[in-house]
Amino acid sequence: MQIINRLFVIPLSLKIGLNLALITQQQSHRTMASFQSTKDKFLSMDINEKRKHYKCGDNYVRLDQIPRWSEQSKQYQTKEQTINVCSKYKPNAEMNDRLSLFNGDITTLEIDAIVNAANEQLAGGGGVDGFIHRAAGYEDLQAECRTLNGCRTGDCKMTGGYRLPAKYIIHCVGPIGEKPDLLASCYQRALDSLRDNQLRSIAFPCISTGIFGYPNENAAHIALNTIRHWFENSTTNIQSIDRIIFCLFLDKDIEIYNRLIREYFPPTQ
Repeated sequence: MQIINRLFVIPLSLKIGLNLALITQQQSHRTMASFQSTKDKFLSMDINEKRKHYKCGDNYVRLDQIPRWSEQSKQYQTKEQTINVCSKYKPNAEMNDRLSLFNGDITTLEIDAIVNAANEQLAGGGGVDGFIHRAAGYEDLQAECRTLNGCRTGDCKMTGGYRLPAKYIIHCVGPIGEKPDLLASCYQRALDSLRDNQLRSIAFPCISTGIFGYPNENAAHIALNTIRHWFENSTTNIQSIDRIIFCLFLDKDIEIYNRLIREYFPPTQ
């Protein structure tokens, strides 16, 4: 009987593909290792120790320093505003206790999570996205973001907060242009993520305004309406949250939110 030895030759293109896959896998493992230890270190730190590493130094803002909407509404409400507010919603003290308007820098908030107005690549960009990346520590945050394979418009993904006072960052990809359903989805998904991860405080910037082109007032209506309905959908949602903060920077957003919040969350008497 004649035995024929057959030599199987792996095509060069397949060899290259296998090598590239191996290199990519090795790079992914190195990337994971590069941020994971840093992320774990910051998340496990005692708060007093972590404060030594904040990019903002001593200029952080604790949650208990931010007034609740139930307090703010009485402080700033005039008789004229009381008369002119026309709302289809009933006043709800429990909801009002869980909201705040904050005029300032979102990267200084010492809370559970801040929302980043991100792009689909989670690559860091201009505006609040760039500020958050720089304050967290660009290298570590980007290393983690690269493992997430981007994010669809209307969805969100979570990373560590690193050198931010906030423990976590929830990256929301808002729509380019006026697409109400996708913008509402950003707020809904971020709140669901907060609840599901047993976190209790969150701050939102004005998602999709600015270079993404969503009109500021229309975007504020979506934000407030979505949060009102999220509260109303389940008493569990209300009980799972200590604070939702609208973080405002531009004068026009401050004016818009101070006016519109009274429609969706009327002050109690």
